Amino acid sequence: MSILNNLMRNLILPLFLLLSHWASAQNSYSYSPPVRTSDGWETADMRLNHMDTTRVYQLVNQLSAADHPLNSMLIVHKGKLILEEYFPSDQRSTPHDLRSVTKSIRSLLVGIALDQGLIDDINDPLSKYLKEPLPQKNLDPRKNEITLAHLLTMSSGLDCNDWDQKSLGQEDRVYKKKDWLQYTVDLPLIHEPGTQSFYCSMGSILIAKVIEEVSGLTIDKFADTHLFGPMGISNYQWGHTKKKEVISAGWRIYMTPRDMAKLGQLVLDKGKWGSQQIVSEAWIKLSTSSHTRIDQMDYGYYWWLIPFKTETAAYRSVTATGNGGQYIMIFPELDLLAVFTGKAYNSAKGQLAFPIVRDVILPSLKPAKD
Repeated sequence: MSILNNLMRNLILPLFLLLSHWASAQNSYSYSPPVRTSDGWETADMRLNHMDTTRVYQLVNQLSAADHPLNSMLIVHKGKLILEEYFPSDQRSTPHDLRSVTKSIRSLLVGIALDQGLIDDINDPLSKYLKEPLPQKNLDPRKNEITLAHLLTMSSGLDCNDWDQKSLGQEDRVYKKKDWLQYTVDLPLIHEPGTQSFYCSMGSILIAKVIEEVSGLTIDKFADTHLFGPMGISNYQWGHTKKKEVISAGWRIYMTPRDMAKLGQLVLDKGKWGSQQIVSEAWIKLSTSSHTRIDQMDYGYYWWLIPFKTETAAYRSVTATGNGGQYIMIFPELDLLAVFTGKAYNSAKGQLAFPIVRDVILPSLKPAKD
């Protein structure tokens, strides 16, 4: 759905109505700091971590008493997990279908491949690394100009727009095809590569295939060896909602919210998890910088750069988004991140996390005392 550029304005009223509708809920919520386990997370008491808990308590109390599309909400501040709530409460160990959050994880994997010299330059043409399949239809010499950077910014020029049901490369249309890769490279070129960006999931699948080609590993093995394993992430799986067999490059990730938060912290810490540099600081900086605009919103290399404006301040987030309400929202200047999972697939209700962050979480931060 092409709604990101109107997101903040359109969701002010729904959250107000949401809170008003639930105002009669009894104040039964009792906050407990997140449990410290062996997964590597430090935890802390939100009440001692420069947070005004009033709005947070009200929100979680109301969420606990009402029907809504959220499955989880986590807050990490200054490297410590300070809030961890699940709806219902027994989902801590349940991996969630991250949908397009997987694209942002693919971006991290591209950075790792670049760091290792498996990819020479993201401005190299796709054809340098993906020898097969070769286009068989809609032959156009300009296809040789499509670079990895064009795929990362969704500016390949191919007729691929997930937000346009008439687009030949719209993802649901491609999922019905037998050979996704061949169909994608055969799409007609309707714009000069690098000139216009449209949300194109198939480009990220081509990127995953490149990683497989240059590493000699399927995308799950590469991720486990170089990203998830070193970060202690083990409770995850790869799959797809399509019932028929799907190529490995097309798999999506199912992951727990705590592990999603680890990936957000990795970005906050400029590519480090603990003392280990997982992906270079240079790649984190490059991939989370604005390189294009999609639907009038700044976009990096599979990361959205979404602005949040509260009553008193404005911030820009680095955000991974997934259909249904899956989010990793990172605020580098605040050393803050929030993670959400949800079940509102193909619904505007999946954006509930945005007004929660803007109207509850951000205003709850208190300046640190000198």
